[in-house]
Amino acid sequence: MANQLVVRHVRDLIFRGKLKPGQKLPTERELVGDIGVSRTSVRAGLQTLAAKGLLVIRHGSGTFVADGPPMLDSEPLGLLAALHGFTRKQMFEARRTLEVSIVRMAAESAAPEDLAGISDAVTGMFATCDDPQAFLLHDIRFHDAVGKASGNPILASVVEMISALFYEQRRKTVDRGGNLRSVAAVHWRIYEAIRDREPGRAANLMSEHLIQAEREQQAEESDHQEPA
Repeated sequence: MANQLVVRHVRDLIFRGKLKPGQKLPTERELVGDIGVSRTSVRAGLQTLAAKGLLVIRHGSGTFVADGPPMLDSEPLGLLAALHGFTRKQMFEARRTLEVSIVRMAAESAAPEDLAGISDAVTGMFATCDDPQAFLLHDIRFHDAVGKASGNPILASVVEMISALFYEQRRKTVDRGGNLRSVAAVHWRIYEAIRDREPGRAANLMSEHLIQAEREQQAEESDHQEPA
């Protein structure tokens, strides 16, 4: 398809170093001339890359290469989970192994802007304790911000992908959850450990939090099941 020619052309420019993070792409008219496809195909190709997190389309300004951590699509992981029947225990084991290591890295290397992002997420959690769905979004933001604070964009992207999968599962049952203020307080203690450069404490708190989160999600799902 013609739009795939656009995708390959832009990817080739990135691989060859002709496009850098944050750089503006040629105009649609220029791409039409360079690739030899219609403007409709150019737009479809750019939208495809934007959906994958490689590009950012700013109406009125143009299209730019994304300058943040790459966004990985959670759909393949979700399909694998459905196909192979990943258990809750397996999912949480993988998440705990990943995030406990990442929070150590964050406590060692978080920049001021990273700390601000983590703090803002916790503040949002406290502000939405009476709205479980909004609270869950801030919870996801917290874990994504910790991933970013690790300084490793690959790990940050994996955390975002797994967070998206957990969000899709949790949003169905979060309204049956318990004391959200106490959950927010745990996240604040993790933030403090990162801020105070205490990797061991941060790792222990994250591990305890995820173990408790697994128990709570199991209880929520049990309550959510229809009577036989």
